[in-house]
Amino acid sequence: MKISEIIDAMQDEIVARKCFLVDVTVSRENDVELVIESEEGTVSLDDCVELSRKFEEKFDREKEDYSLTVGSAGLDQPFKVLKQYIKAVGTEVQVLVKDGRKLKGVLTGASGDGITLKYSVKEAVEGKKRKELVGHEDFFGMDTLNGVIPVIAVE
Repeated sequence: MKISEIIDAMQDEIVARKCFLVDVTVSRENDVELVIESEEGTVSLDDCVELSRKFEEKFDREKEDYSLTVGSAGLDQPFKVLKQYIKAVGTEVQVLVKDGRKLKGVLTGASGDGITLKYSVKEAVEGKKRKELVGHEDFFGMDTLNGVIPVIAVE
């Protein structure tokens, strides 16, 4: 079973559920994992069950001999596709930069080229003895990032 066949066969079904595909993996043993995210809000159990059912309609289990898992993108996992970045604009994220920095801030923009992050860091300020929080809004190219992870608000 090829990943491209799965994507082609399932794309309309995924879009119909108001979701988008984040990742597809197929192991040597034909264990298929579809990872989706909702366009609006969170992925429901109904979304996963319905997509699993549609998958089984399109791929004969006897012929292909596969196992299937349909799940949502983990909240603690780095973004993988541009739609995840775009969906997260306006929310708090943690950015891991290849130069070793770990920044927490609000994602203010996202494109195929990179992201814009509004954040504050303690810096030495001329005329002050102690470091103070200084606000920044910087662009980071996709090639400079090790990952962007949503920050989960705990209430």
